[in-house]
Amino acid sequence: MADLEPKPLNYEIENVLKKRKNNEDWANRRKEQFEQRVKKSKSDNFVIKKPEHFIREYRDKEADLITMKHRAKRPIKASTSPQSKLLFVIRIRGKNDMHPQTRKYLYSLRLRRIFTGVFVKANARVLETLQKVEPYVTYGYPNLKSVNELIYKKGLAKVNKQIYPLTDNNIIEQALAEHKIICIEDIVNEIANVGPHFKEVCNFLCPFNLNKPEKPLEGKKKAYRNGGDSGNREDQINEFISKLN
Repeated sequence: MADLEPKPLNYEIENVLKKRKNNEDWANRRKEQFEQRVKKSKSDNFVIKKPEHFIREYRDKEADLITMKHRAKRPIKASTSPQSKLLFVIRIRGKNDMHPQTRKYLYSLRLRRIFTGVFVKANARVLETLQKVEPYVTYGYPNLKSVNELIYKKGLAKVNKQIYPLTDNNIIEQALAEHKIICIEDIVNEIANVGPHFKEVCNFLCPFNLNKPEKPLEGKKKAYRNGGDSGNREDQINEFISKLN
């Protein structure tokens, strides 16, 4: 029965102190987590929007929808000769004043973020879509040098929801061997010549993440033909690509 003897006072004090320290540690962790959340919210430029901001945003989006419909009615003027079947499209504007329908068209081109670019085939459907989203994109006819540099410098592939740089021909062969495309040179050739498996290769490639220009674009809402930055640059797209590559 000696085991039933009361434990010494020092034991109880030790337990109290240990519990108090655990509580303090927990409180410190919570405080640190809260401070990190506050810091993150400040870094994300968190602001409380006023009602008039929502009204202005709604009006901007409705205006964007109306102008998009007007653009869609314009006749399409673009060369579709064999020398210009390939287009490279770059998104140059954000989404604050964008109507959801405009966003839908941009997403159909796989342009979800600003300063991303994609290769597309210059058919009637694509040209019609580009006309609708013209203030948000710029595009033109890339030459072989631009195609080569984009794929070698910025090329990424998506396989089974994983992103891989184009540094291993085994990845290319596993994904595209059935189309007789087994290396990065084959990809460049298929894109540059808009080959029979152009669509499969484009789906294999991720949209290209481009660098922001050194100087901000000032004429994003104005067409390139009128001295702005958006719309069809034709062969001049190659100079613009070199600035972002």
